[in-house]
Amino acid sequence: MSKIGKKSIILSTAKVEIKDNHVIISGPKAKFEHELSDGLEVVLDGNILSILLKQDTRINRINWGMNRALLANKVKGVETGFEQKMKIVGLGYKAQLSGKKITFALGYSHKIDFTLPKDVDLEVDKSGQNLTFKSVDKALLGEVCAKVRGFRPPEPYKGTGIMKVDEVIIRKAGKTKAAQ
Repeated sequence: MSKIGKKSIILSTAKVEIKDNHVIISGPKAKFEHELSDGLEVVLDGNILSILLKQDTRINRINWGMNRALLANKVKGVETGFEQKMKIVGLGYKAQLSGKKITFALGYSHKIDFTLPKDVDLEVDKSGQNLTFKSVDKALLGEVCAKVRGFRPPEPYKGTGIMKVDEVIIRKAGKTKAAQ
Protein backbone atom coordinates (compact mmCIF):
# COMPACT_ATOMS: atom_id res chain seq x y z
CA MET A 1 0.00 0.00 0.00
CA SER A 2 1.11 3.54 -0.73
CA LYS A 3 2.27 5.35 2.37
CA ILE A 4 2.13 8.69 0.54
CA GLY A 5 -1.32 8.06 -0.96
CA LYS A 6 -2.84 7.38 2.46
CA LYS A 7 -1.90 10.83 3.77
CA SER A 8 -4.58 13.46 3.57
CA ILE A 9 -3.99 17.01 2.37
CA ILE A 10 -4.97 19.79 4.77
CA LEU A 11 -6.34 22.91 3.09
CA SER A 12 -5.96 26.32 4.71
CA THR A 13 -6.81 29.00 2.12
CA ALA A 14 -7.27 26.88 -1.02
CA LYS A 15 -10.70 26.19 -2.50
CA VAL A 16 -11.30 22.83 -4.17
CA GLU A 17 -13.99 21.85 -6.70
CA ILE A 18 -14.41 18.21 -7.65
CA LYS A 19 -16.10 17.07 -10.88
CA ASP A 20 -15.71 13.31 -11.41
CA ASN A 21 -11.93 12.81 -11.80
CA HIS A 22 -11.28 16.50 -12.46
CA VAL A 23 -10.06 18.59 -9.50
CA ILE A 24 -9.89 22.41 -9.65
CA ILE A 25 -7.75 24.05 -6.98
CA SER A 26 -7.86 27.81 -6.57
CA GLY A 27 -6.23 30.02 -3.98
CA PRO A 28 -4.86 33.50 -3.40
CA LYS A 29 -1.85 33.01 -5.70
CA ALA A 30 -3.10 30.90 -8.64
CA LYS A 31 -5.55 28.34 -10.01
CA PHE A 32 -4.68 24.78 -11.07
CA GLU A 33 -6.54 21.87 -12.62
CA HIS A 34 -5.62 18.23 -12.07
CA GLU A 35 -6.96 15.14 -13.81
CA LEU A 36 -6.90 12.02 -11.61
CA SER A 37 -6.26 8.51 -12.87
CA ASP A 38 -9.37 6.40 -13.49
CA GLY A 39 -8.96 4.08 -10.49
CA LEU A 40 -8.82 6.93 -7.96
CA GLU A 41 -11.38 9.25 -6.41
CA VAL A 42 -11.10 12.44 -4.37
CA VAL A 43 -13.08 13.09 -1.21
CA LEU A 44 -13.36 16.55 0.38
CA ASP A 45 -14.35 16.54 4.05
CA GLY A 46 -14.32 20.09 5.42
CA ASN A 47 -10.75 21.26 4.93
CA ILE A 48 -9.25 17.78 4.46
CA LEU A 49 -8.70 16.40 0.97
CA SER A 50 -8.19 12.63 0.63
CA ILE A 51 -7.53 10.36 -2.32
CA LEU A 52 -9.08 6.89 -2.22
CA LEU A 53 -8.73 3.79 -4.37
CA LYS A 54 -11.81 2.72 -6.34
CA GLN A 55 -10.29 -0.66 -7.17
CA ASP A 56 -7.22 -2.15 -5.51
CA THR A 57 -5.08 -2.98 -8.53
CA ARG A 58 -1.34 -2.67 -8.99
CA ILE A 59 -1.52 0.24 -11.45
CA ASN A 60 -3.95 2.14 -9.19
CA ARG A 61 -1.64 1.74 -6.20
CA ILE A 62 1.27 2.99 -8.33
CA ASN A 63 -0.68 6.12 -9.35
CA TRP A 64 -2.12 6.73 -5.88
CA GLY A 65 0.98 8.23 -4.26
CA MET A 66 1.99 10.17 -7.37
CA ASN A 67 -1.42 11.83 -7.72
CA ARG A 68 -1.50 12.68 -4.02
CA ALA A 69 1.96 14.29 -4.25
CA LEU A 70 0.99 16.29 -7.35
CA LEU A 71 -2.21 17.51 -5.68
CA ALA A 72 -0.31 18.43 -2.48
CA ASN A 73 2.21 20.43 -4.53
CA LYS A 74 -0.57 22.29 -6.33
CA VAL A 75 -2.32 23.06 -3.03
CA LYS A 76 0.91 24.39 -1.51
CA GLY A 77 1.57 26.38 -4.69
CA VAL A 78 -1.77 28.21 -4.64
CA GLU A 79 -1.51 28.86 -0.89
CA THR A 80 2.12 29.90 -0.33
CA GLY A 81 4.16 29.23 -3.48
CA PHE A 82 7.64 27.75 -3.84
CA GLU A 83 11.07 29.33 -3.61
CA GLN A 84 14.49 28.13 -4.76
CA LYS A 85 17.71 29.95 -3.91
CA MET A 86 20.79 29.64 -6.11
CA LYS A 87 24.22 31.19 -5.98
CA ILE A 88 26.82 31.98 -8.59
CA VAL A 89 30.42 31.37 -7.49
CA GLY A 90 33.36 32.59 -9.53
CA LEU A 91 35.41 35.68 -10.23
CA GLY A 92 33.42 37.95 -12.55
CA TYR A 93 30.46 35.55 -12.68
CA LYS A 94 27.15 37.38 -12.21
CA ALA A 95 23.57 37.73 -13.37
CA GLN A 96 21.69 40.86 -14.31
CA LEU A 97 17.90 41.06 -14.47
CA SER A 98 15.93 43.39 -16.73
CA GLY A 99 12.21 42.66 -16.82
CA LYS A 100 11.80 38.94 -17.51
CA LYS A 101 15.20 38.61 -19.18
CA ILE A 102 18.35 37.51 -17.33
CA THR A 103 21.82 38.15 -18.71
CA PHE A 104 24.56 35.91 -17.33
CA ALA A 105 28.29 36.65 -17.44
CA LEU A 106 29.84 33.26 -16.67
CA GLY A 107 33.39 33.43 -17.98
CA TYR A 108 32.53 32.54 -21.56
CA SER A 109 33.46 34.75 -24.51
CA HIS A 110 29.80 35.81 -24.73
CA LYS A 111 26.96 36.65 -22.37
CA ILE A 112 24.06 34.22 -22.01
CA ASP A 113 20.50 35.57 -22.25
CA PHE A 114 17.62 33.65 -20.69
CA THR A 115 13.95 34.63 -20.67
CA LEU A 116 11.94 33.57 -17.63
CA PRO A 117 8.53 31.92 -18.10
CA LYS A 118 5.57 34.09 -17.08
CA ASP A 119 4.85 32.14 -13.86
CA VAL A 120 8.41 32.41 -12.49
CA ASP A 121 9.73 35.48 -10.69
CA LEU A 122 13.35 36.22 -9.88
CA GLU A 123 15.13 38.41 -7.37
CA VAL A 124 18.82 39.16 -7.83
CA ASP A 125 20.85 40.80 -5.07
CA LYS A 126 23.06 43.80 -5.84
CA SER A 127 26.20 41.64 -6.19
CA GLY A 128 24.45 39.65 -8.94
CA GLN A 129 25.50 36.34 -7.39
CA ASN A 130 22.50 35.36 -5.22
CA LEU A 131 19.37 34.41 -7.15
CA THR A 132 15.95 33.69 -5.62
CA PHE A 133 13.45 32.06 -7.96
CA LYS A 134 9.76 32.06 -6.93
CA SER A 135 6.80 30.32 -8.53
CA VAL A 136 3.46 28.68 -7.77
CA ASP A 137 4.32 25.67 -9.97
CA LYS A 138 6.95 23.41 -8.38
CA ALA A 139 7.71 21.47 -11.58
CA LEU A 140 8.22 24.63 -13.64
CA LEU A 141 10.42 26.14 -10.93
CA GLY A 142 12.63 23.04 -10.85
CA GLU A 143 12.90 23.02 -14.63
CA VAL A 144 13.96 26.68 -14.78
CA CYS A 145 16.53 26.22 -12.00
CA ALA A 146 17.96 23.16 -13.77
CA LYS A 147 18.30 25.12 -17.03
CA VAL A 148 20.04 28.00 -15.26
CA ARG A 149 22.38 25.58 -13.43
CA GLY A 150 23.18 23.98 -16.80
CA PHE A 151 24.72 27.21 -18.13
CA ARG A 152 27.74 26.70 -15.85
CA PRO A 153 27.47 23.59 -13.64
CA PRO A 154 29.66 23.61 -10.53
CA GLU A 155 33.06 22.08 -11.12
CA PRO A 156 34.83 19.99 -8.47
CA TYR A 157 38.32 21.56 -8.53
CA LYS A 158 37.67 25.23 -7.80
CA GLY A 159 34.01 24.98 -6.79
CA THR A 160 32.92 27.65 -9.27
CA GLY A 161 29.67 27.67 -11.22
CA ILE A 162 25.94 28.00 -10.56
CA MET A 163 24.56 25.86 -7.74
CA LYS A 164 21.73 25.64 -5.23
CA VAL A 165 22.47 27.32 -1.91
CA ASP A 166 22.20 24.07 0.05
CA GLU A 167 24.03 21.96 -2.57
CA VAL A 168 27.28 20.37 -1.45
CA ILE A 169 30.02 20.14 -4.05
CA ILE A 170 32.52 17.37 -3.35
CA ARG A 171 35.90 18.92 -4.03
CA LYS A 172 38.74 17.05 -5.70
CA ALA A 173 42.43 17.54 -5.08
CA GLY A 174 44.37 19.09 -7.95
CA LYS A 175 47.60 17.76 -9.40
CA THR A 176 50.52 17.58 -7.03
CA LYS A 177 53.98 18.65 -8.05
CA ALA A 178 56.28 15.72 -8.74
CA ALA A 179 59.11 15.30 -6.22
CA GLN A 180 62.59 15.78 -7.69
